[in-house]
Amino acid sequence: MASRERTFIAIKPDGVQRGLVGKIIQRFEERGFKMVALKICAPGRAHLEKHYADLSKKPFFKDLVDYMVSGPIIAMVWEGLNAVKCGRMMLGETNPQASLPGSIRGDFSIQVGRNICHGSDSVESANHEIALWFNKNELVNWESAMYTWIYEV
Repeated sequence: MASRERTFIAIKPDGVQRGLVGKIIQRFEERGFKMVALKICAPGRAHLEKHYADLSKKPFFKDLVDYMVSGPIIAMVWEGLNAVKCGRMMLGETNPQASLPGSIRGDFSIQVGRNICHGSDSVESANHEIALWFNKNELVNWESAMYTWIYEV
């Protein structure tokens, strides 16, 4: 089997406030991904500015950070085959209007500024984001009893 990969997924304040946490987690579990870290948090402005540093020159940066500090966030790490690419596909396009029905954004959101989730866009960014949001001791290494039913071994 190809190597396992980890991705960072965050449920943004709108997803938490709208009670979509369970539905989003369920989709990743049903797809066959394994959760290795989960926490609810209210990161400060400095943390979010660091997380979104690549967008710091964009005109919407301040509004994005203001929005992200407006409520709790669910930070998660999921593991599985092609977790980054598949996770992005499950989330849908950044602009929910371009997201297909069946994707998280396509089913639950309408505007870019309230698009429910963040997902890593590459393995490199996933590794960076996981390290930014979780200490190594918060990542749980475990084997799923369903592994051989999900993957060809």
